[in-house]
Amino acid sequence: MSVAEPVALDPVQPAVTLKPLAEPPDRVPAVAPLPPLDDDVRARLLSGAHHDPHSVLGAHPVRGGLAVRCLRPHATQVSFVVGTHVWDLRDEGDGLFAGRVPGQGPTPYRLRVTYPDGVVETADPYSFPPTLGEFDLHLISEGRHEELWTALGSHVLERGGVLGTRFAVWAPNARGVRIRGDFNHWDGTALPMRSLGSSGVWELFVPGIGPGATYKYELTGPDGQHLERADPMARRTEVPPATASIVCDSHYEWGDATWLRHRGDRPVHTAPMSVYEVHLGSWKPGATYRRLAHELTEYVSALGFTHVELMPVAEHPFGGSWGYQVTGFYAPTARLGTPDDFKYLVDTLHQAGIGVILDWVPAHFPRDEWALAEFDGRHLYEHEDPRRSAHPDWGTLVFDYGRKEVRNFLVANALYWCEEFHIDGLRVDAVASMLYLDYSREEGQWAPNEFGGRENLDAVAFLQEMNATLYRRVPGVVTIAEESTAWNGVTRATHDIGPDGFGGLGFGLKWNMGWMHDSLEYIAHEPVHRKYHHNEMTFSMVYAYSENFVLPISHDEVVHGKQALVSKMPGDWWQRRANHRAYLAYMWAHPGKQLLFMGQEFAQGAEWVEDEGPQWWVLDEANPAAGDHRGVQRLVGDLNRLYVSHTALWEQDTCPEGFRWSAADAAEDNVFAFVRRAADGSPLLAVVNFSPVVREGYRLGVPPAAGAWREILNTDAARYGGSDVRNAEPVEQESEPCNGFPASLTLRLPPLAAVWLTPM
Repeated sequence: MSVAEPVALDPVQPAVTLKPLAEPPDRVPAVAPLPPLDDDVRARLLSGAHHDPHSVLGAHPVRGGLAVRCLRPHATQVSFVVGTHVWDLRDEGDGLFAGRVPGQGPTPYRLRVTYPDGVVETADPYSFPPTLGEFDLHLISEGRHEELWTALGSHVLERGGVLGTRFAVWAPNARGVRIRGDFNHWDGTALPMRSLGSSGVWELFVPGIGPGATYKYELTGPDGQHLERADPMARRTEVPPATASIVCDSHYEWGDATWLRHRGDRPVHTAPMSVYEVHLGSWKPGATYRRLAHELTEYVSALGFTHVELMPVAEHPFGGSWGYQVTGFYAPTARLGTPDDFKYLVDTLHQAGIGVILDWVPAHFPRDEWALAEFDGRHLYEHEDPRRSAHPDWGTLVFDYGRKEVRNFLVANALYWCEEFHIDGLRVDAVASMLYLDYSREEGQWAPNEFGGRENLDAVAFLQEMNATLYRRVPGVVTIAEESTAWNGVTRATHDIGPDGFGGLGFGLKWNMGWMHDSLEYIAHEPVHRKYHHNEMTFSMVYAYSENFVLPISHDEVVHGKQALVSKMPGDWWQRRANHRAYLAYMWAHPGKQLLFMGQEFAQGAEWVEDEGPQWWVLDEANPAAGDHRGVQRLVGDLNRLYVSHTALWEQDTCPEGFRWSAADAAEDNVFAFVRRAADGSPLLAVVNFSPVVREGYRLGVPPAAGAWREILNTDAARYGGSDVRNAEPVEQESEPCNGFPASLTLRLPPLAAVWLTPM
């Protein structure tokens, strides 16, 4: 895997030996000297603390010609070249060369710089006007630049026929900013940037630098301290542990136009969504984005998932954070390839009909001194109040959501992933930690808001703005909140004011953490004890329609001593697998979209480890238990195919009309039964027997249908590794009322198994 493309020869200070020009033009007489620079101006320029180097460097009209000055440390001679005319500038010391040359007004010119190891000729960075317009700067100052990534960061541009790279960075507290990189031996002295006024943006167009160049910013803080920082807007980075930013120029040609055109045809709430959660770095250790594009797409397609959810791919320095401590918010991690390689992965999934959801982390960022922390020598991205700037659990810093430029940075970042990488949805991590000022804080460690409450009003406003902006600009996108409290209105519209006085947060979906916790608590009990915990499974329907939910069995539930899903189950190996299968079928039938973390689809027994990934070896023929694991994998594929083909399982996920209990109080039997309905009334009966005994002649109420019913799924089938206790077909409907239904079925319930039935 290539780390960086070739870099154009740098005109500022060559990193390689250059041969002298073969036939240099004839020189003209020596130039007249310029008045020496004011000592303060000279000191600020050389120390990297000058806010307007263009006023000192470059060519400026004066009486009798042009005053030319340039800064080229380590050069032995600098010449001013216009056409075939060459003027040798005078050496003023410290790398400064200057002189007055003939000419009037702006004159296209080049600089010929002689170093001990060669000569290079280039356009002068200080001969170009600002490359950012007033409208860009106005939007940045207002915190409303929705395409911020097009203005800030590094961009390959052509100006006046000259190809180069425009660098722009927001650093309002800096006294000066310079660019250093592999093109100038990491010495930024020759490339001071100019301040673009009150916007806080610094900018410089550097000719001759192209894609693949590595760089950082050298900032002079308010106290004069020199700080080296990676570009917050870098769209590409070095492979960690290296930390430099890389100039990126994408020319990827997408092939997913059909997918994008139709992904919003059906609202997500009334559409099927079965999500496979993936940690790309460990799904197939050592695989690149392009290899994953084919292998992951083939695997997910075969199992019938409608979406994949990728754990954070934004650049992060520590692999053990799984991507949740981000330093490069605009750059896909270089561990797996280039940004265009990541686009290829998304494109391939889309062309196979698979949506892509991305974990997004706007809640916090790490303290790495080369990244966002005290970026320009002051609290910039983080809040200045220590009670609001640090996360006590994770040792990270919290964004200042009240600062408009920081809010803009994050809102634009959400748009960036969806617009530039065609991401279909963002699952927003750790929303609860953003919403509450006292989150994980003791008395005295937090301060109430202006109304005396514990709500973080700035974070609420940010989330509302992010959701409203994303839904306005990106058709078919969905946002999903990982919110673990009972905050009112997570998936309510932002303009809809609730009883607490807040508008909704505007998310499309919310992770149902209550369902996850309660159902896993229930399933971990031995069957003989489950009757005492029956309400843990039925309680979810009390609040099922308070939000639009996703049912998550995520990475968080299978790490750090929590055990893999199958290992949470009680009993021997057969019983654990049976419980596992029944639980998955219950989950797929329950109102709400579903998410399953990798490895759980084939019942691996070990917890997930980020540097090992799923235990693919358990599926190998050499493993005596391979058939058991393949049976569970086969079931997941069938669950997904049946799920997508039966609208009763997803069309009314958010409507009470789509669900009715058939047996909610059968605690002694460990049985749950309910009917799901499609919008046209088509029913599906789901029955789960969480006891290890066969229950014969079990009567359950059903809505009257035109004819008999049939099993469409039985998790106890032999093909899944079960005992193959089945119901004979057809199952005749009886007119005997039951559980409030006018009709009923008499069923044979297999042990530790789920059965789905539909009218024939």
